[in-house]
Amino acid sequence: MNSLLKVDNELNIKVDAFRQRITGEAENLVASFFPNKLLELDHFLKDPILNICELKEIHSEINLTVPDPILLSNLHGGLEAQNAKKRKMEAGTGEDKVAGNKVFIMPSGMMKSNAKLVDLIEKVKPEIRTLIEKCNTVHHEETVAELRTVEGEAASYLDQISGYYITRAKLVSKIAKYPHVEDYRRTVTEIDEKKYISLKVIVSELRNQYVTLHDMILKNIDKIKKPRSSNAEALY
Repeated sequence: MNSLLKVDNELNIKVDAFRQRITGEAENLVASFFPNKLLELDHFLKDPILNICELKEIHSEINLTVPDPILLSNLHGGLEAQNAKKRKMEAGTGEDKVAGNKVFIMPSGMMKSNAKLVDLIEKVKPEIRTLIEKCNTVHHEETVAELRTVEGEAASYLDQISGYYITRAKLVSKIAKYPHVEDYRRTVTEIDEKKYISLKVIVSELRNQYVTLHDMILKNIDKIKKPRSSNAEALY
């Protein structure tokens, strides 16, 4: 029995040490990290990369040419087109396939993403992950449900980014299949512009969330440091 009590005491010491470390991290977040981060994001919002004059500045070229109408006519029907299809299927090249009246024009190289948006996304994603991680740190102190709301919103920003890539890829594939349809090309431009605006909104929201969290946690710091079951209802 004494040995069990000894083990329990050792565990309690380790748990207390862990709790003190987490409490220290949470206090540092409120005292230093959150204020600095919100100022940093506020500065980022003034960066030229988020304040372009014309949205056309973030457009990217889609290097898929429209085939010659005569070539399309030959591909759409006739024995020559059917023979060409058969030869290429047998060769396994997968190029210039004909399926009914659909033409698939393979680009000579990789179809690139919008480099300007990719660069901006790679700057914003770490900020989203940081907010999620810092909210998780403060969770150990039994703070209010607002933290989980912030985490959920931040995670949705990452979903929006992956959704953008998927949607754009599908549209570019449509352009490859129907290179003569201008609307598909215009739609790619539209979603690029929409994503650019969305990224600026996300940075603004991240900044505002740091402001909200800093204010909320500062008001409740004593209750956070000494949590009790009755504190939940008393939090602001």
